[in-house]
Amino acid sequence: MSEKNKNGCTIALIIVIAIPLVCFILFDYFDHHRPELSTQTCLPIYGPKEPFPSKDKNGKDIVDTAYFKVPDFSFTNQNGITITQDSMNGKVTVVDFFFTTCKSICIDMTANLRMIQDHFVNDRDVLILSHTVDPETDSVQQLFNYSVENDINSKMWHLLTGDKKALYHQARYGYFITADKGDGGPQDFIHDNHFVLVDKERRIRGYYDGTDKASVNQMIKDIQMLLVSYIAPKKKVKK
Repeated sequence: MSEKNKNGCTIALIIVIAIPLVCFILFDYFDHHRPELSTQTCLPIYGPKEPFPSKDKNGKDIVDTAYFKVPDFSFTNQNGITITQDSMNGKVTVVDFFFTTCKSICIDMTANLRMIQDHFVNDRDVLILSHTVDPETDSVQQLFNYSVENDINSKMWHLLTGDKKALYHQARYGYFITADKGDGGPQDFIHDNHFVLVDKERRIRGYYDGTDKASVNQMIKDIQMLLVSYIAPKKKVKK
């Protein structure tokens, strides 16, 4: 066999051996370094779809549907500042309902919310809204004292009080945290351990056990996903 043929056979043998080896290395690497799938399509959007009038491409009137959005509200925070739904626009928001004199689940919930606060303290696009379910006790001053005692950063975490009926209506029909009926009257009381995750378009994207660290850690991952996946709609430039 000529030297040329020998070299050709050697090269061919190397190729035959190398290609499967390279493929095995690549498959093994991606099997052990598989990127996590984006949960953008995995996070559901909660709440009933709402009809709204629209027009098709021919200008004909039609009735389309839109995803539920957290309804308008107006409450007062621990600094005496009025907080409305506008505070949620463009932010990923964590919502819960608590009361300052609670000696059970609220202790763990506040500690876990503080963990979220500390994790996103430098992110202007994360907001926490904690609504009292005992507004008769939880005055602005009471909420302020509670915020100081629990190292709450008022720039990103609002403790909200207001009219009890409005607070309870928002809990039941704005965030769907309980299926129990009630009118927000003197005998009505909501005590729930859930955190509600709301995206930048005020759509509800998840419910988490606020007393369970594993559940809260999952919510932190989902918050991060919502922060990076959201693309703000382009503004129309006036000509």
